[in-house]
Amino acid sequence: MFFDLSDEQKQLVGLCRELAADFATRSGDHDREGSHPHENYDRLREEGFLAHNIGKAFGGGGAGLFDHTLAYEALAEGCPATALAFNMHASMVGPLTESDYVPDDTRRFIAKLAVEDKAMIAGNFSEATSTSLIGERHLGTMAKKVDGGWLINGRKMFASMLQAADYCAILTYPEGETDPRAGLFILIPTETEGRSVIENWDVLGMRATRSDSMVLKDCFIPERNALYLTDNIQPFRADQAHWFWASYTPVYLGVAAAAYKEVVKVLKDRKPPGYTQSLAYHPDARRKVAEMAVDIEAARLLVYNSAWMLDSQGPTPESLAALFRAKYMVGEMCSKVTGMALRLGGAHTIFKGSRIEQMFRDGALAPIQAPQADFCLLNIAIHELGLDPADLPPALTPEAKDKPSPAF
Repeated sequence: MFFDLSDEQKQLVGLCRELAADFATRSGDHDREGSHPHENYDRLREEGFLAHNIGKAFGGGGAGLFDHTLAYEALAEGCPATALAFNMHASMVGPLTESDYVPDDTRRFIAKLAVEDKAMIAGNFSEATSTSLIGERHLGTMAKKVDGGWLINGRKMFASMLQAADYCAILTYPEGETDPRAGLFILIPTETEGRSVIENWDVLGMRATRSDSMVLKDCFIPERNALYLTDNIQPFRADQAHWFWASYTPVYLGVAAAAYKEVVKVLKDRKPPGYTQSLAYHPDARRKVAEMAVDIEAARLLVYNSAWMLDSQGPTPESLAALFRAKYMVGEMCSKVTGMALRLGGAHTIFKGSRIEQMFRDGALAPIQAPQADFCLLNIAIHELGLDPADLPPALTPEAKDKPSPAF
């Protein structure tokens, strides 16, 4: 399918490329320091990205997944960690304001925070008991009803931009519930008493996302911050999980594009001693560049197609299969392209401070970023074979079956 961008979409891409050029000047420093790119978040706040994918009825920009994809691919070329972490806000506020399963009061409340108050909302679902291999997650973070609100206890992992955000939206399990599908979305203000952060994000790539762990110990959260209480979270998940899954994919498309552009520059500029031409004229280099260009463009078309399908159809078996195909392709492509860029760039690119070295490490996370590669393949196969997912339950112990399940 040919994607002819509208004038508004071209302007959006142009703005994001301008922002990316600015972000790139600080990306390496934040990566080495593992520090929050506060300046980048401030720029995105100023340009209206906090409300970019909130519906126009609520005063937001009304961006769908396709526009989101265009924006975050471009932003990631400048600073992948900024795009990945800030996307956590987008993947929270969009679903919570768009889903018909969420109470109207909550939808208006979240929209007001993002549109009027310009509040940045992190989101976190991951826990130590999570596993991506079987697709089931058992919630250990508990919510106990008390006078005037809820008392929260538990621990969350991989909480991106946690200390830079104004709030963190999490999923908890209501104490006293018997249905493992029950859940409570709750909004944790940054200054909540009993909330602490364990700075354990010392990792290979995406270091500036600061995806640390959060501990909640007898945290009192007022009733107004209880966003969505349900005895079955699955309809909301089926209705909106595609936003969470699909919104990260263009970030890694941007990582691959950045590595590609950097190595092309290296090859064109570098002329070894004794050579009359640059490395760009070497036949092996030319062939590898061609492979990289084809891989990136093929992945981009899959991503654009899946975003377009999800915008036009919503989450259908066909559009979700397209999502999984796109994410799997981007994960494999990003690893290949960033690795090839490192090899073509040679010894000069392996030093810390090299942009290619940074993209190589950031790109290494692509296959394991949710939805992970194996999870994508599993769901693609289910669709292609016409299987019923209900007939493919994960193997759980009797004890695990009784624990609360579920979310993203």
